Amino acid sequence: MTALRPPRAALGRALPWPPRRRYAAVALDLGSARTRAWAAGRGLILDVPTVTFPGAGAVYPVQRGAIVDVRGTARMLDRLLGHRLPRFTRPLVVLTAPVLDGYAYRNAARTAVEVLRPRGVVTVPAARAVALAAGADLSVPQLVLDLGAHLTEVVLLVDGAVFDARRTALGTADVDDATPAARIAEVVAHMTASMLRQDRTSLTADALGRGPLLAGGGALRPDITRHLAYAAPRTVPAPHTAAVRGAALLLEAPRSRPRRTGADPPGDPRRLNRAAVRGAALLLEAPRSRPRRTGADPPGDRAD
Repeated sequence: MTALRPPRAALGRALPWPPRRRYAAVALDLGSARTRAWAAGRGLILDVPTVTFPGAGAVYPVQRGAIVDVRGTARMLDRLLGHRLPRFTRPLVVLTAPVLDGYAYRNAARTAVEVLRPRGVVTVPAARAVALAAGADLSVPQLVLDLGAHLTEVVLLVDGAVFDARRTALGTADVDDATPAARIAEVVAHMTASMLRQDRTSLTADALGRGPLLAGGGALRPDITRHLAYAAPRTVPAPHTAAVRGAALLLEAPRSRPRRTGADPPGDPRRLNRAAVRGAALLLEAPRSRPRRTGADPPGDRAD
């Protein structure tokens, strides 16, 4: 009698990974001065000026942390990333966002990113991304000082969520004879002092005592950082790329090759994309508290 051959699925042999199902994911940091992208499994693939058209006719679609030209931003992303992503894939995209720009920024960014035909789009506060890149303990309060080219933010994270924040439209690109580097440090000190005064808990003081996390291009400027030495800041490694690297951590998911046919295997990219979106969303959905106001708002914006 002829023995029956076991079904192919029962053999447990590894099947080749279909090229058209390659897992694609990218983290984006759309800064006023530079745009950075980090691709899963490849690392930093983009670090260029944020301009729609390079050259003499350059147009800047992102200004002071706000997307002022959505179509221009979409054209820029298509030009810079369209040929860098695998063909016939719909990537998962994680976007960093300034803390105080709210829905306006997130909606504009999502609209611009549609040019990449994403499977899903998740936004993460830039300060949280910085803390993730630093490997900071998010179970305790963390103070993040993000010194950008055109924007400076001071953000208090509690349980990984934004508890309070201040910002000012001043950055390293504004430093000149009329605006010395010490001015940025003065503004940071003023915003931090305001948070301490208005916080009726010990959270801001605890985070400051632990040493704030220092990130952004300004963290590479000794003429600025020496004026912040009193706070004993902890400079994040490669501070100018900390936000995009932190966002990239949300892309990480175990990827494996399917071992049997039939239902979606553990490493199937369709499941990975859905799981990554859900996991990233859960990381961002932390309870948020709002400090009570005890005085006038400082010159920098505050979290409302």
